[in-house]
Amino acid sequence: MYKTIFSKVGEYKKQAILAPLSIIGEVAMEVTIPFVTAKMIDNGIKTGDLSYVAKMGVLMVFMALFSLFFGAVSGRFAAVAAMGFAKNLRKSLFRKVQDFSFSNVDKFSTASLTTRLTTDVTNIQNAFMMFIRMAFRSPIMLISATCMAVYASPGLSKVFIFSIPVLGISVLMIIMKAHPRFEKMLKKYDEMNGRIQENLIGIRVVKAFAREDYEKKRFKESTDSVRRAQVFAEKIIIMGMPIMQLVMYATIVMIFWFGGNMAANGDIQTGQLSSFVMYVSQILMSLMMLSMLFIMFVISRASMQRIYEVLVEEPAIKGSSTEISAEDGSISFRNVSFSYFNDMNNLALEHIDLDIKSGETIGIIGGTGSSKSSLVQLIPRLYDATEGQVVVGGHDVKDYALDTLRDQVAMVLQKNVLFSGTIKDNLRWGDENASDEEIIEACKAACAHDFIMDFPNGYDTDLGQGGVNVSGGQKQRICIARALLKKPKIIILDDSTSAVDTATDSSIRKAFRENLSETTTIIIAQRISSVQDADRIIVMDAGKITDIGTHEELLASSKIYREVYDSQQKGADE
Repeated sequence: MYKTIFSKVGEYKKQAILAPLSIIGEVAMEVTIPFVTAKMIDNGIKTGDLSYVAKMGVLMVFMALFSLFFGAVSGRFAAVAAMGFAKNLRKSLFRKVQDFSFSNVDKFSTASLTTRLTTDVTNIQNAFMMFIRMAFRSPIMLISATCMAVYASPGLSKVFIFSIPVLGISVLMIIMKAHPRFEKMLKKYDEMNGRIQENLIGIRVVKAFAREDYEKKRFKESTDSVRRAQVFAEKIIIMGMPIMQLVMYATIVMIFWFGGNMAANGDIQTGQLSSFVMYVSQILMSLMMLSMLFIMFVISRASMQRIYEVLVEEPAIKGSSTEISAEDGSISFRNVSFSYFNDMNNLALEHIDLDIKSGETIGIIGGTGSSKSSLVQLIPRLYDATEGQVVVGGHDVKDYALDTLRDQVAMVLQKNVLFSGTIKDNLRWGDENASDEEIIEACKAACAHDFIMDFPNGYDTDLGQGGVNVSGGQKQRICIARALLKKPKIIILDDSTSAVDTATDSSIRKAFRENLSETTTIIIAQRISSVQDADRIIVMDAGKITDIGTHEELLASSKIYREVYDSQQKGADE
């Protein structure tokens, strides 16, 4: 885990190495200052040699300035290394998530991935910055100050040795109890982020149903849950500081007691005692810093585990390395079954056998939950078939590189997603090199050109996040135009004209017949009118294909199709 995560330091290794090296200069100055102080007291102040005192005083000022310089340099190197490390870590995580299939994202949840990319990375960044400074500074200071303290007074050195086991045992107990608490706290963060995400995405629904007070109450409960988990986790951590300070002050009191008696008896000089106290303070501060470092490590370790889980997660779907492309737009399902849980006892699709010719227009009709979307999502490998084979353009979909396959298949999903930017920017997702003429042609085919030109800035109109300033029907038509720009061999419209009126729907279908005669077109729809002109219509029920035929054939032979048709005709008449 540590090797995987810390390999992301990457090009910032130089700063990560220079930060602890600079610390050595800072520590060297700090450890020497008490020694100079002792000399100044015993050889200068005690004897009244003011020139010696002045000389030692100037030396101490320069040493303090050098210590400050090295500390500032170390701090800058550490900050650059830690921020660069966090940048690389976030970049690696984001790239990994981009390689995930739908099932991988479903496993972690969007809210949890957001927390890992933000809060967890920040925890590790802070721990790393503290580590490359304190993990070097504290041991070096501890060893150096201990040696100097023993040199100053071997007898008094025995006092502070008893404080080390007390601190060690205290830190060990805190570490053992803190880790599971912080794991629970981060899960509460996931839940809170999920609540925020859900509310912001559905803010219009919240306002439409006047549920603001209800959502405020839910969010308050979620934040209270985070607060309780945080308090529960951190109250064990904050016990560390009082224990450390108690040990530190108790040790200093004992040193003053024993050291004062020794000074009174002439066994130790005043300067020696003064420097010894300063060294003991440095030793105890080093121990405290090491203790805090261990505690910070415990806090960040929970975050490391969560990030490591994402980094080592294998994408459920991997493309082939072979360079093949689709020969045509033909599609074949050969005894295909599919489960979202890889459970053959819980199948969304069962034993699908279907052949679609290149250039054919296929309509798919079925009730909610009949797995229409599940069927078409197997074509571009958004999911993999649990059993059986899906063949596109004469090749098994698993034989394609993913980019190659998905370039041949344009899909307009049920959830129409637009991104912040201009309309033209969104359209060029289909083809980043598309000319303005090609963009306009695709928009005319999708019946989007006219309403786009009604905007003050036309195709340069800036869309809000998620396309909030266009209607549902307009969003659908922009997404259809975006798919057309790919010039694919297969285009799939997954209930993507549900928000447009029947006249516009008819115009889109007419444009498809005229412009996409060689493209295989699959139209999933709830309205019979959207698919009745298709070459063939597939009727699905409970994950199975129940009937296939033309509109007229199905009216005569399919009970499900006829019931849907009659109910829609009745609704239209009324």
